[in-house]
Amino acid sequence: MANDSPIPVLSENIHPFDARGVARRFRHSAIFGALSALHPGETMRFCNDHDPIPLLRQIEEQFGESVNIAYVSRVPGEIVIDFQVVG
Repeated sequence: MANDSPIPVLSENIHPFDARGVARRFRHSAIFGALSALHPGETMRFCNDHDPIPLLRQIEEQFGESVNIAYVSRVPGEIVIDFQVVG
């Protein structure tokens, strides 16, 4: 399947999620829904226009150690973070 996203994806287990195209009032709900839909071993590659530090805290509170969080890029205006479900 072709990847038309500006977010680099190198594996079929990585699913791009570009939050910049989601209305701000719906972003957190959409992100939590997407994370909940992932299976162990899958990753959501998240792109946003700012560093979502409060969101990261919420994800850690809700998912705990079952989701690994790793920055891929911290370029201003294009923050890329991998959320990998581990169990």
